[in-house]
Amino acid sequence: MELRIVSEKIISGLTARTNNKAEMSSNGKIPALWQLFDKTVSVNYKQGERVYGVYFNYESDHNGMFTVLAGFDGQSYPEGKNIEQVIIPGSKYLVFSKKGDMPQIAIEAWMEVWEYFSQDNPEYQRLFSTDFEFYPNEKEIEIHIAVRCL
Repeated sequence: MELRIVSEKIISGLTARTNNKAEMSSNGKIPALWQLFDKTVSVNYKQGERVYGVYFNYESDHNGMFTVLAGFDGQSYPEGKNIEQVIIPGSKYLVFSKKGDMPQIAIEAWMEVWEYFSQDNPEYQRLFSTDFEFYPNEKEIEIHIAVRCL
C-alpha cells in the first residue's frame, strides 16, 4: 500500500445504494450492477478510457449505507441508460494494489483494506467520503481509500 495524492476526476456510470451487510449475503447489488454496466456501456480502452468503481454518499462508516457507481472516465455514453456522474475529489488516498485474476484480486484487495483499518492505531484514518477502485486492465486493481494522517 502507498499514499498518493490524486487529482479530481469525473466518472460516468450506473449506481446502486447498498451496504456491506447486504453485499456479504445473497442480497448484494454490486455484482448485478457490474453485469448491467458491462452490457450497457462500451468502454474505449484503445482511446485511454478506464473503468472505475466509486463508493460515495456514505451514511456513516463501513456499517452504513453507501452508493456505488460502476463507471468509466470517458466523455461519451449511451443515451437513455440512466447514466450518472460523480466527482472523485482531489485528495490523499491510501492505495491497495493487486494483480491476478478477477474477482479474486478484488476480494483480496478489499480484505487488505478492512484488515488495515481494523487494526489499533493505524497511521491513516479512513474518511468515508469518496473511495474508488481503478482498473488499469483486466488483471489489475487499485483500491483508493480517502484518508487523513493521524
